[in-house]
Amino acid sequence: MRFRCLSWVIAVVVLAFAPPAALRAAVPTAVDLALVLAVDASMSVDENEAGTQRAGYIKALRDPRIGRAIRGGPIGRIAVTYMEWSSPYHQTVIIPWRILKDEAEATKMVDDLDALKYTPGSTTSISGGIDFAVKLFKSNEFEPSRKVIDVSGDGYSDFGRSITEARDEAVAAGVTINGLAMMTPRPAWRQPTPADLDTYYRDNVIGGPGSFYIAIKNIDDFAKAVLQKLVLEISSLTPDDPRSKSL
Repeated sequence: MRFRCLSWVIAVVVLAFAPPAALRAAVPTAVDLALVLAVDASMSVDENEAGTQRAGYIKALRDPRIGRAIRGGPIGRIAVTYMEWSSPYHQTVIIPWRILKDEAEATKMVDDLDALKYTPGSTTSISGGIDFAVKLFKSNEFEPSRKVIDVSGDGYSDFGRSITEARDEAVAAGVTINGLAMMTPRPAWRQPTPADLDTYYRDNVIGGPGSFYIAIKNIDDFAKAVLQKLVLEISSLTPDDPRSKSL
């Protein structure tokens, strides 16, 4: 008991004489949004699709509309991290959390992403990707008003635990999940993309307040869809919101 009291007194004294900068560093940075970009890197994603996915996010985050959307928030800052997932045991943070307040910082983030090598994964476990993404929100560097996981993929979650269990637990923890269903044609020698992937994402993947999904059926539309999705997420809108028409 004496030891605990002494430890408490020492802690108070240390804080009392700590420089102001040290105290400020301990306070999380307030942001409008903490956004996890969770990108499918499973075997079903061929080299062309993988390159298109990364290129789509890189092009979208360089667009001036991203900077305007960030600055338009109440705080004017967001936190973003980019990860890739495949099997229940394969999730990798490619770009750690960055706090962005304008297009210059967003461009720097994707310049770093563009310089990194892509490593393909194996099986498809959206649930594993969601579970991993939820853990990323436990950073003590920022305090978000909203938490969003942006899941993009081209197939069902066929390994790992139930996708709906992972989704429901994430939503219960205050996280919104949005989806980007890649329904683009595959080479003839590969298994076709599921014809109902859009409704699969609607019924099994997305969840939480204001959640939505976008289906992509032409690979050339990927970058445009990513930009639309990111601007909506940053602005806290959905495709059906009348205000989104002016973005």
